[in-house]
Amino acid sequence: MPPLTPYLKIIMITCGAVWLLQVILNFARFNIAGLGFEQMLGVVPVLAVKGFVWQPLTYMFLHSPVEPFHILLNLLFIWMFGGELERHWGSRAFLRYYLVCGVGAGVFITIWGFIVGTPTTTTIGASGALFGLIIAFGIVFADRTVLFMLIFPMKARTMAMILFGITFFLTFRSSGGVVSHAGHLGGALTGFLFLKRAWRVGDFYRELKWKVRRRRFKVIEPDQKDDHDRWIH
Repeated sequence: MPPLTPYLKIIMITCGAVWLLQVILNFARFNIAGLGFEQMLGVVPVLAVKGFVWQPLTYMFLHSPVEPFHILLNLLFIWMFGGELERHWGSRAFLRYYLVCGVGAGVFITIWGFIVGTPTTTTIGASGALFGLIIAFGIVFADRTVLFMLIFPMKARTMAMILFGITFFLTFRSSGGVVSHAGHLGGALTGFLFLKRAWRVGDFYRELKWKVRRRRFKVIEPDQKDDHDRWIH
């Protein structure tokens, strides 16, 4: 069973408390100046660029007040992947990564809304941050065996690659629907770039260059070759 670590517990309790508040306010038909609770704190691209700058942060703590499976599934998978990462990194590093992925996904959603012509659509949920956790799990625990879709055993690295490929495809091919594939893709990309320290352009370029060059070589054991050079082109 995944551990229920301190900051992971805080995130889950916060999401649960906010969801209960949403249910109450939704029942009371709460609004301010024609805007509901989700519209004020969720990501609405046209509002996010007009002063509602908190939206890429606050949206990840909101979930559908009429679909309880939305929050239940998100929290389930956050628990499955987040506990191990917090125990591995430490609480502060885990929380920083989680928030960075969520905010990165929120910014991506905002930009994508204008690109595809849906700037008034409201997006809520922690799935952007969740996809960041999935990418991190696939990198940190790459060789660990997991059950994809709770059925198919595979390496964590393979699972992360499959899910990234699916969400990448659906982001560019899917139209409409209630699932924000752009949020998933934004969280995954943000997590990958953060873990690779892409903001350090020089280090990122050198690491990428070395990985490309390394693929041109392979290791030969001494007894497989007469000479003593184990590296061949």
